[in-house]
Amino acid sequence: MEVKRYLGYEFESNVYLIKGEKFAVIDTGTGLYSKDLVEEMKEEIDIEEIEYIILTHEHFDHCGGAKELKELSNSKIVAHEKSSEILEKGLNISASFFNAIQPKIKIDFKVKGGEAIDLGNIKLKIFYTPGHSKGSISIYEEKSKSLFSGDTVFAGGAFGRTDFFGGDLEELKNSIRMLRMLEIKNLYPGHGDYVIYEGDKHIAMAEKMLDKF
Repeated sequence: MEVKRYLGYEFESNVYLIKGEKFAVIDTGTGLYSKDLVEEMKEEIDIEEIEYIILTHEHFDHCGGAKELKELSNSKIVAHEKSSEILEKGLNISASFFNAIQPKIKIDFKVKGGEAIDLGNIKLKIFYTPGHSKGSISIYEEKSKSLFSGDTVFAGGAFGRTDFFGGDLEELKNSIRMLRMLEIKNLYPGHGDYVIYEGDKHIAMAEKMLDKF
């Protein structure tokens, strides 16, 4: 599996392009820099080739650009059903932090957890991992043992805030305990650096830190 990372600076989320027989994008950033994002992606693929946009959760820094990227690529948007309720109504639960407006986004596939996104030679399994938000998901690719964790867990044992709308510390603890049951070599979080080969260690550090709360 080939993974390319984009954005990730200041408050922008990481955006990941997954290249299989079909292409998927995980998260889109705020959309404030969509033009730059698209131009960078064009160096790798034709934008029209993107099959899926998978949103790890409903916060603006991860999904603000989803509507525009969907329109450019004619791709299908995947999000948890609890994220979908917010995104389809364009509810402002986080966009105001960026002096922006949350676009209304049609979600094509509303997942609950347990589903798999088929990219031909790659299968992306959806895990429901609430705690940072009500609609948080993590995406796992078994062959490479790669986890795209959104804002659930980060490199260095950091973990998502729970003081935003829909956050819950106990749910976050349970989500990270569940992720600890997976074999994870590569950790691709929603912000900051990604980890190659030692993802398990970073999730274990997060679990240990959370035990103090």
